Amino acid sequence: MAKDLEGNPVSQGYRMPAEWEPHAQCWMGWPERPHNWRDSASHAQQAFAQVAEKISKFEPVTVCVSSDQYSNAYERLRGLANVRVVEMSMNDAWFRDTGPIFVVRGEGKSSSKHEENQVAGIDWTFNCWGGGEDRCYSDWSLDAHVAKKILELERCPRFVNQMVLEGGSIHVDGEGTCVTTAECLLNPNRNPHMTKEQIEKELMCYFGVKKIIWLPNGLYADEDANGHVDNMCRFVKPGVVLLAWTDDESDPQYERSLEALSVLSNTTDAKGRKLSVVKLHVPGPFYMTEEEAKGIHNLGNGKPRLAGTRLAASYVNFYIANGGIIVPGFGDEKWDKEACRVLSLVFPNHVVVMINGSREICLGGGNIHCITQQQPAPPIIREN
Repeated sequence: MAKDLEGNPVSQGYRMPAEWEPHAQCWMGWPERPHNWRDSASHAQQAFAQVAEKISKFEPVTVCVSSDQYSNAYERLRGLANVRVVEMSMNDAWFRDTGPIFVVRGEGKSSSKHEENQVAGIDWTFNCWGGGEDRCYSDWSLDAHVAKKILELERCPRFVNQMVLEGGSIHVDGEGTCVTTAECLLNPNRNPHMTKEQIEKELMCYFGVKKIIWLPNGLYADEDANGHVDNMCRFVKPGVVLLAWTDDESDPQYERSLEALSVLSNTTDAKGRKLSVVKLHVPGPFYMTEEEAKGIHNLGNGKPRLAGTRLAASYVNFYIANGGIIVPGFGDEKWDKEACRVLSLVFPNHVVVMINGSREICLGGGNIHCITQQQPAPPIIREN
């Protein structure tokens, strides 16, 4: 069994790398919960398979599926040489939030032998995005073990933290800076017993960051996750962030984007650099249709998915692979094209690939970044 490590990651020499640093692989789950995914998840499974296929062009992908769905997923993915399918029980497929957050150590050292435990994982407490009446579904007992199972499969040591935190609620630049939202991390449905300063201390001790940038809110309509930052603002390199934006002053998103821009424009990162902000216009707006809502069999086992509900659609919810950017596409000709243009400019050494069926993921409450979790490659250690 993989061992649990004592203390915190920073005390053991670990840090959370930026998402653009080299990956060993990407982890994904497989959707099936009919209370969230319409038409028995058939459309969502097609979208997940497309995401796995595109990422696999750049790095290995492991897709975890339940025993009931194993044959179905295996048949859909069997032709992809860089994808493996493993059986794992889970309640839903949001691996950004239920999977481990990986940390690394050892880079830049000179050594005569291979460093052990270069990659470890943090197993945060998961309360289904709010717990109690705020939770997204009634039973998340299987999701609570996903991080541990992944670390066991990889024989990675584990740090356990009792603080409630989801991977989509933070983003780091790999050089000491973390961005998050007060709407999520300071929400009383997460850690009501902790102060802002206590939460900051945990992030610093577990991610190796030295500065936390607090945006007031996340994306408008991101109610399931209470405003995760990965739908709103992401680092693309040290000193540069992408910000979800709209030019429409009548859109409720406009005020949120404007207040975030004010924060970002008047702060520096952990190394004292003034941040450069690149605006990435949101699509739509889009709303759940009657047909889409009718395909969801809620039966009281999750948050209602009602016709007319605005979708939390954002191009910021992309995944950074080894040489590729896998970005949601929404069928919005103007803004889809603009998103690809902007992402190509800020990631000149990556190939931008748009997933045109990602609306189906958005209907479930998130998008591409939310369903993926990168496992960093072990840092290179120079030999004597």
